[in-house]
Amino acid sequence: MTQRTLAALVAVPLFVALGLFAAVKPLPFVTFAPGLTVNVLGENGDEPIISVKGHRAYRDDGQLRMTTVSVTERNAKLDLLTLMKTWFSRSDAVYPFSSVYGTTGDQQQDAQEGQVQMRDSQRSAEVSAFTALGLDLHPEQRVVAVTDGMPADGKLRPHDVLLEVGGTPVTETTDVGGLIAKVPEGGSVPITVLRDGTRKTVQLTPVHKDGARLVGITLAVHYDFPFKVKVNINKTIGGPSAGLIFALSIYDTLTPGSITDGQVVAGTGTIDAQGRVGEIGGIQQKIIGARADGAQLFLVPPANCADALGSDHGSMRLAKAATLKDAISEVKAWAADHDAPLTPCTATDGAAS
Repeated sequence: MTQRTLAALVAVPLFVALGLFAAVKPLPFVTFAPGLTVNVLGENGDEPIISVKGHRAYRDDGQLRMTTVSVTERNAKLDLLTLMKTWFSRSDAVYPFSSVYGTTGDQQQDAQEGQVQMRDSQRSAEVSAFTALGLDLHPEQRVVAVTDGMPADGKLRPHDVLLEVGGTPVTETTDVGGLIAKVPEGGSVPITVLRDGTRKTVQLTPVHKDGARLVGITLAVHYDFPFKVKVNINKTIGGPSAGLIFALSIYDTLTPGSITDGQVVAGTGTIDAQGRVGEIGGIQQKIIGARADGAQLFLVPPANCADALGSDHGSMRLAKAATLKDAISEVKAWAADHDAPLTPCTATDGAAS
């Protein structure tokens, strides 16, 4: 036996073993697949998903479907063969692990964060829907907590309503932290609040902590809701991306008639209290899931338009919705005439200027 033959006999099994090892070794990637869709105008168990107390609810046969993505969990072990199968799938996708889960955390934290995002999205949806209905919610920034030992300790209290910081009037959108950060080193700032119906001004000297200038208060925007709306979504669903559909569903439930004219509309997008629609992940998988569940129109956040255009949406129409107001307009136009001109997605939507 020659030396070359012996080397080949040794090398071949090694290459085979190396290939098998590479095929089964877990790799740092995550897979996305189309998830379930939920008609938010429908029911969860025996109660409506959008429940209303103190105002008439208008129910109809239309559907506004929120969409989800099935994402492999943080602890999933994905090997090369699995990832290659997903890569060549027309409906699924592969993403780097760090782009989805970052570098720290665990599955319990992921679930908790998802539920916090879900609750925040529901509240923002409620505020934006009420605003679209022309209701005045009297928003105000309130102190919800004061940190022991910090400058505000003993001077400000929970439930204080912020009126002015350094002479600048405070609204629900005012960057109070930014105003405090502008106070000169060693200087103080007057903060005026409304407490039990009386204006009160205190002088606070910010301190440096964790790289920021702070006075030790936690704020939250408070709204006076004229009646109660609750979103009864399955608690296993988390994240912020159903905000737009929640807002549309609340708006539809509180107004006579069917915004969809009894048809099936789906969509996705975060939403803030001002009704602005934000970017989400997994747009192509969500579009596939919506199409499979009968949606004929899909509402797309501007930042996701370029990817949406490359999706397998078939005859289902795509409409760009930058705000809740836009979304309402697009759905109404489409419901009146399925061939009506809608605001289209373009390949440059969401691109940096």
